Amino acid sequence: MTTRFRLDLVRLDTTEGAVEYRFRSDLTVLAGPTGVGKTTLLELIKFGFGLDATLAPVAVEHIDSVTLHVRIGDAQLQIARSLDRAKRRTVRVTDLITQDRLPDHNVGLDAEHSLNSLLMKSLGLRDDLRASSEKGKKAGNRVTFADILTYLYIPQRQINLDIAYSQDNFRDLKRRTVFELLYGLTEAEILDLRAQANTLASEIAVAEARHTAVVDFLHESRTRQREEAESQLRAAEASEAAAEQQLAQLRDELDPVIDSNTRALRDLLSDAERGAADLAAGIADINRRQSQLAAERRRVEADMDRLGRMREANLVLANIEFRMCPRCMQSLENREIPANACRVCLQPDPVNDGASDDQYEMRQLRDQIQEMSEQIVALSSQRTVVEQAATEKNRLIDLLNVQIEQRTAERISPRLQAFSDAAQALASARSEQQRWEAILRQWDVVADLRQHVRTLSSQRAQLEADIKQAQQALDKRRTEVINALSEEFDATVRAIGIPGVNSATIDPKKYLPVINGNVFSKNNQLGGGLTTATQIAYWCSLVAVALRTSDSLYPLFLLIDSPRMALNTATGLSQAMYRRLTTLVGTLPGRLQVIIADNELPKEYRASYAQIDFDYAAPTISTIPHPGPNAVQTIEERT
Repeated sequence: MTTRFRLDLVRLDTTEGAVEYRFRSDLTVLAGPTGVGKTTLLELIKFGFGLDATLAPVAVEHIDSVTLHVRIGDAQLQIARSLDRAKRRTVRVTDLITQDRLPDHNVGLDAEHSLNSLLMKSLGLRDDLRASSEKGKKAGNRVTFADILTYLYIPQRQINLDIAYSQDNFRDLKRRTVFELLYGLTEAEILDLRAQANTLASEIAVAEARHTAVVDFLHESRTRQREEAESQLRAAEASEAAAEQQLAQLRDELDPVIDSNTRALRDLLSDAERGAADLAAGIADINRRQSQLAAERRRVEADMDRLGRMREANLVLANIEFRMCPRCMQSLENREIPANACRVCLQPDPVNDGASDDQYEMRQLRDQIQEMSEQIVALSSQRTVVEQAATEKNRLIDLLNVQIEQRTAERISPRLQAFSDAAQALASARSEQQRWEAILRQWDVVADLRQHVRTLSSQRAQLEADIKQAQQALDKRRTEVINALSEEFDATVRAIGIPGVNSATIDPKKYLPVINGNVFSKNNQLGGGLTTATQIAYWCSLVAVALRTSDSLYPLFLLIDSPRMALNTATGLSQAMYRRLTTLVGTLPGRLQVIIADNELPKEYRASYAQIDFDYAAPTISTIPHPGPNAVQTIEERT
């Protein structure tokens, strides 16, 4: 059955208090002259559903938030959204059945709690469906509640110009996809398969581009076929094997070149080099010992100098005759001093006999110095002998090297050159082999890419077959729905009495009105007033067929802005239009809700609907004084 969609209440919280409107009737008309805020109220309803809207200055400056009470499917929700730019992305949601405050929802599509997801789920639709073209290479854009609303809200700026933004090419695919979803002409599974097929088409294009790039690279490397690369690789492997064989042969030939005399000379050279090394180590040891003895001799000489200075100090002090005690400063002259006693302490005075040079300590130090000097001289003599021996060893080493080089030059040098040539050939063959192996790996990539393209193409072909099969199962329904829409549209056009219309049907592919054989477009319109009447007939036909279709998802709700504005003085069309709307909502009371904002209304039908009247003294935002008709720039004029 069709999806229930009903707007019960709109509350505007303004800086001067709250304004509230309840919609209890199936058909409600918001009546009043231009500029009293009817379009502003409808745009605020759109804004309350989490969508972008054209907001009048009075709304931006004086309204804090807009609150909606809606019934969508089995859900009854209170949706409150702030107009503050810092807060408007967050929407407060309350379940009116349980009175539970739900988590705050975000107007973004990818938020954890997205208002779009909540509304789509309430409508019985998934929030991840994508509108994909039949032969495209992209998964397509997501179908959102904003796309559904284009079938529910007909703004005044579109009513005499366009149908659900059908003139915008970038929106046309989603418009048709939404139509098919609402009338069951397609299924979520078909949309998923089509998105997958288009994604595969994109992957196929990428894989084919890579395949072409690699093949072009290989052509530039002068290998137009894999067989050429394999042939070149085999040739490089043969060259490598030949070079390795030649190197092995040269090694075998070099082994017997060295004779017994050369080996003896090499043995003597080794012994001489070891002897030279030992002599060099001996010279280093002698130098070290000489350095140590010289340092020790300098230390002993310093001790002898110290003793000499002490002896000289004693001699100087011994000749001093104290007249006063150096401690207590008392006179020493008036007392008797024993012979050979110290004048100060009266102890026996030692006599300096002049033989201090023969003291034991000085003799010991002189003996040490003499001994160390003799050792240094001996080490110098020893170093001279060792240096002469080292010189003789080095001469022997040079002589042996010359003899060995003379014996081996004529035998080894030509073979070394051949060995070098063979080694270079081996390196070149290995380098060439690596290059062709890399090219063969590129050919492997080509094969893999070709196979990948075939696999993806096979998968896409299978998906297209599944789509075709699934779509064929819906072909009968498509024919029935389009025929029903065409019949209803033709009957509605004739009931309204749109002049100049000889035939009226619905295009089976674009789902747009076909008037006198021409599909509705910017180049095939009937003029402002007649276009508006055609629009009303079109939307009434969609809703009427949805009412009769048991399994349609079409939300039975219409929000129409100012249809009579473009009709001007066409009173007959206006009366017929409202007569059709009145008949439509009376078919099944309580199923369909229509809210219309309009200027003056036909008096004959006022008893058939609820009417809320506005004027400049009582505008839609009644808490804010209206500045007067001359001070208002309407939303239509601003856009």
